[in-house]
Amino acid sequence: QVQLVETGGGSVQAGGSLRLSCAAPRRTFGRIVMSWFRQTPGKQRELVASIAPSGTRNYEDSVKGRFTISRENAKYSVSLQMNSLKTEDTAVYYCAAKAIGDAIYNYWGQGTQVTVSS
Repeated sequence: QVQLVETGGGSVQAGGSLRLSCAAPRRTFGRIVMSWFRQTPGKQRELVASIAPSGTRNYEDSVKGRFTISRENAKYSVSLQMNSLKTEDTAVYYCAAKAIGDAIYNYWGQGTQVTVSS
């Protein structure tokens, strides 16, 4: 079973920055869409950012201009640079992957906690 391995996360004060990284399968890296989701207790998991093999990026409206998703092809990994963090960004963040054209994300990381304090 394919597993994604996340690193990063932690606690930071509002206005600060954090960086998340996700190691993806080498064999399929060039053919998969990589994304970051987040979830808070009692709420549905929401898509934060995604990046296609072409480099095309999409962001959830509340993080535009603050978060940057990048593919690091040489490392078969994806990062999420989070700047100007707000308390409402506090959540468990998940790395996920799916094949191009698929609607369902089949591969997930274990999740990493991001806590932003005021």
